[in-house]
Amino acid sequence: MNSHLTNNILNSLPAQLHAFRAKLTAVPLPVGMSIYEPHEIPKFAHFLTSGIASVVTTMKDGGSAETGMWAKEGVAECMHLGGSDRVPSRCFMQIAGTAMRMLFADLERDFESLQPLREAIQHSIQSQALILSQLVACNRLHEVEERLARWFLMLGDRVQDDQFHITQEFLAEMLGSRRTTVTMAAGALQRIGLIEYQRGHVHILDRERLEGAACECYPVIRRLTNGVAA
Repeated sequence: MNSHLTNNILNSLPAQLHAFRAKLTAVPLPVGMSIYEPHEIPKFAHFLTSGIASVVTTMKDGGSAETGMWAKEGVAECMHLGGSDRVPSRCFMQIAGTAMRMLFADLERDFESLQPLREAIQHSIQSQALILSQLVACNRLHEVEERLARWFLMLGDRVQDDQFHITQEFLAEMLGSRRTTVTMAAGALQRIGLIEYQRGHVHILDRERLEGAACECYPVIRRLTNGVAA
């Protein structure tokens, strides 16, 4: 694995935790790979080092919406700690990436016995909860073009690139909108030269102006993701 690929939780741990680090193995995570399924105890824990894992909740009628997103700031299975079979959502790779992987049972034991690990994961969970609460308000109060601009910026921050591939279906899930609505919003951002969007390939052309087009939630979420008080 490339040396520049990192995970925020692992980076925060004391260097002397050699026994814990020895349990980690670098693995690739292709697009669509299942990280965990609803109401199942995960076999592995993934400390993402690149890519994006999407947490999706599905209703009885088949409708689904994204309810969380993990990148290099966390461990995808953290919500299972303390109650492994109670998580009703599924998680899969939306943008291909990599991770440092260990057995979930080992993470459970180390979470209880290693205070620095426990504190780092708890901080990550708190940040994710605060981000989710901001997104709930955002999806209720802000226009779709503002929200789409915010999502493009969030994705770009997490993959650390101004170009990435994302499906129209996923964009609709993220925004809680119809695909046609997302297509119109993306077209509006493209017409004024902020992005280029073709067949799922997104290229942010003018980040400064895109930040201006995004809603007020983007800087709040960026600060939360970076561990800075809002």
